Amino acid sequence: MAKLYFYYSAMNAGKSTTLLQSAHNYEERGMRVLVMLPELDDRAGVGTVASRIGLRRDARTFRAATDLYDVVREDVASHGRLHCLLLDEAQFLTAQQVLQLTAVVDRLGVPVLAYGLRTDFRGEPFEGSRYLLAWAEELHEIKTVCASGSKATMNARLDASGRRVTSGSQVEIGLNYVAMSRRAFDLPAVSPVGWRPPDDDPAAR
Repeated sequence: MAKLYFYYSAMNAGKSTTLLQSAHNYEERGMRVLVMLPELDDRAGVGTVASRIGLRRDARTFRAATDLYDVVREDVASHGRLHCLLLDEAQFLTAQQVLQLTAVVDRLGVPVLAYGLRTDFRGEPFEGSRYLLAWAEELHEIKTVCASGSKATMNARLDASGRRVTSGSQVEIGLNYVAMSRRAFDLPAVSPVGWRPPDDDPAAR
């Protein structure tokens, strides 16, 4: 049975590497895959999935208005059976596109492997990730570590000088990010939810 999988992590955990390895594994067994990523992610060039260890692959791009169900249905009609759809930077999907992916799985019988971040530089969930976490059958965390040695779950944004940035639009391609533990990230200090613990809290360490 086909399933919708969401592989999530903080920055620099190897999501793209894992995606490229998965694509290779399918193709090594004679299976056909379709690799896609958002057009707005042009860090390695438009239509290129690239990992930090040097692996690269051409991919089909999509925009917020792209109907992913139609893309896969037309691909199957033109090229025959599709064994897997792999999506990089899945946090940039819209809610409608995640719903379309559920139909790719349930109606077309094509497994979908989506790779992305859970949260942005203020600890807020991305739209695509929120719905993938809600609707995917399989959730898999790709783990990485903070400089403190603790598990990293958050993504801090840095400017060109390496200083922490805590305001701005949710999507900023090309800036630098670093993975942090929630404690090192200091979530209450940057979250727009609007609460901070008292400075004189004797329980604070």
